[in-house]
Amino acid sequence: MISPAYAQQMAAYNTWQNNSLRREVLKLDEAALTADRGAFFGSIFGTLNHLLWGDMLWMARFDGGEAQNHVIAQSVAYADTIGEWAARRVATDQRIVDWAAGLSADDLTGDVRWFSGSINAEVTKPRDMCVVHFFNHQTHHRGQIHAMVTAAGGVPDATDLVFMLKD
Repeated sequence: MISPAYAQQMAAYNTWQNNSLRREVLKLDEAALTADRGAFFGSIFGTLNHLLWGDMLWMARFDGGEAQNHVIAQSVAYADTIGEWAARRVATDQRIVDWAAGLSADDLTGDVRWFSGSINAEVTKPRDMCVVHFFNHQTHHRGQIHAMVTAAGGVPDATDLVFMLKD
């Protein structure tokens, strides 16, 4: 279904988009970051936190590395400050890039198994589908963040993958 090159391209896209959003959210005051904007995770900061939380969760499933113990309802408070979030975001993006760079075609086969707190059950899904979901989840929530940041007066980069810039 997918290749290591796909994962590497999407990891680069993830980093590019997160760098753009990070530059813009660091310019916003706390009120703009935490205002409830009607998104599923409420605020810009809540959605940024949820996305980081989700990336850490999926990366632990993929690379066996460090995850976190929060449940989805607590994901909006994953980092306490925007500065802490920014540092974790940079480190997590590098983790994703490094993981993708080391993938082989065989690494994208087989299944991923985990216990889902969201549905309170063991889950087994094809690894390649989980990787696609991982990158799709990022794009979905970054789109929400992009819209909220723009509404707050920020000017993040365009989101078109085909026009991706190299940072």
